[in-house]
Amino acid sequence: MIVKNQMNNNESEIRKGQEGEARRINKKLRFILELLIYAALIFTFVYIVPNYVLQRTIVEGPSMQHALEDGDQLMVEKLSTLFDRLKRYDVIVFYPQGDESLHEYYVKRIIGLPGETVQIVDQTIFIDGEPISENYASSPFLDAGLASEPILLGEDEYFVLGDNRSISLDSRYSSVGVVKRSYIGGKVLIRIWPLDSFGAVR
Repeated sequence: MIVKNQMNNNESEIRKGQEGEARRINKKLRFILELLIYAALIFTFVYIVPNYVLQRTIVEGPSMQHALEDGDQLMVEKLSTLFDRLKRYDVIVFYPQGDESLHEYYVKRIIGLPGETVQIVDQTIFIDGEPISENYASSPFLDAGLASEPILLGEDEYFVLGDNRSISLDSRYSSVGVVKRSYIGGKVLIRIWPLDSFGAVR
């Protein structure tokens, strides 16, 4: 009897030891898993989101009045650019001539799409020889610039204008020119500031 009880006690202690060791291992594994999850979340929000999903930008200047005002803070989504979902009249941000050394985006509205021919005659925009009707302009053209002659867009090129057309520096001028898809940082999604103007940008 005494021997049997001792054997049972030893087995019980061994089981307890094994269970305790298993708990310690599980605790370490949970800790490591939590660290990996936190690291993945930090990487996602610090790198993935601002580079591939959403980014905040601030409007400087009056070239997009009245859709956007100087100082407006915007959220820009990048998926439309990545998956080639940009449409006419979308408001985009881009580096002029793809020059990222400027460290600032331009904000303009897409008027001409890849493969189209754009021309401005007087106050009318022609796409593939047909006039388009749009009501985004807050001021008239003072100069058609390069678009006084037909501009044929390449398969990855867009023609953009600012809404405040009497002062906007846009695709009418060689310093900006047509905008290649690779120059585009994203499509303006919403205005987040000022709060009384919060909402989608059209």
